[in-house]
Amino acid sequence: MNSYHNVLVCVTQQKTCERLIRKAATMTKKNGGQLYVLHVAKNEWNFLDNAKEGEALEYLFTISKSFGASMTVLKSEDIVGTIIRYARENQVDCIVLGESLDDHRENRFADELKEALDDVDVYEIPQVDF
Repeated sequence: MNSYHNVLVCVTQQKTCERLIRKAATMTKKNGGQLYVLHVAKNEWNFLDNAKEGEALEYLFTISKSFGASMTVLKSEDIVGTIIRYARENQVDCIVLGESLDDHRENRFADELKEALDDVDVYEIPQVDF
């Protein structure tokens, strides 16, 4: 993988997303670039009332901070559009995502990001066995 200036990591509310943050941190290290971590939740998702999800997000905040990254949590009905806007606003040149094993449309948004942000590299990091 190349080294980038501004890298965006898209995370879910799972502690296993730490691997994405770690991988992205290595991609920015060579250039002294900026690492951004983003979680976009649909408006009806109330993760703050779910102790397990809230704990996972808090954990990811801590991991992000340890790599000098800022972590942002946004609510939106348009997850892909929100990621696109965030990437453009922060002049991101690379996006790191976890690979989805599901074939549902909402889990295949990497293709939509690649199409909308043709000047941004999008990497899907494969799932690992735990």
